Amino acid sequence: MAPVLGYWDIRGLAQPIRLLLAHVDAKVEDKRYSCGPAPDFDRSAWLKEKHTLGLEFPNLPYYIDGDLKLTQSMAILRYLARKHGLEGKTEAEKQRVDITEQQFADFRMNWVRLCYNPDFEKLKGDYLKNLPASLKAFSDYLGTHKYFAGDNLTYVDFIAYEMLAQHLIFAPDCLKDFANLKAFVDRIEALPHVAAYLKSDKCINWPLNGDMASFGSRLQKKPSQGSACDQPLGLKQRRCEQAHLA
Repeated sequence: MAPVLGYWDIRGLAQPIRLLLAHVDAKVEDKRYSCGPAPDFDRSAWLKEKHTLGLEFPNLPYYIDGDLKLTQSMAILRYLARKHGLEGKTEAEKQRVDITEQQFADFRMNWVRLCYNPDFEKLKGDYLKNLPASLKAFSDYLGTHKYFAGDNLTYVDFIAYEMLAQHLIFAPDCLKDFANLKAFVDRIEALPHVAAYLKSDKCINWPLNGDMASFGSRLQKKPSQGSACDQPLGLKQRRCEQAHLA
């Protein structure tokens, strides 16, 4: 049987994993769970299976390959990186991998907090004002390298790509002053199997986040002209009681 990657039917934490699996042309079942509609956002589709899969720490995403059963997105990515030689080839590359992973984790946390905040419309202006400084730091770190660890592709490049790609949806001009970041995005999208995946109906383009999000949910249309929220949700947002769906 093919390995199974389980997650919500959004991009969220699973998209870098999906991209890595696409790159190595792995045959995997991409099992997607759906939440119910507002205001309850019923999670029973996942909860009824949560404790039946033999996971030591049941959570989404999970990755099951025979007796191998993993949860936590970074644990899954690191395992797949080791399996497919994408963890860095030298000690110097591995150090850059570690730094890149953690920096983008911080970047993502701030992004997710904004996306799920009921005051998104009030807060997005300040976020956009501060975004260039964050992007400049990543641009300076990437420098003239092809990838964030150096000249060799590693798993953190899929994390970096996904965060940059989501911000290009939010603010399409955000990379206009960072040519190397734009070239990096293009480089990832040009990887043969990734390119094919991105064009296929297997790839989730939208939504980015769960339905309780203020930005990036399926309850909105994907912004077309760079508006951070072309169609604000016509319902009161609330935080997910246990965890974000992203």
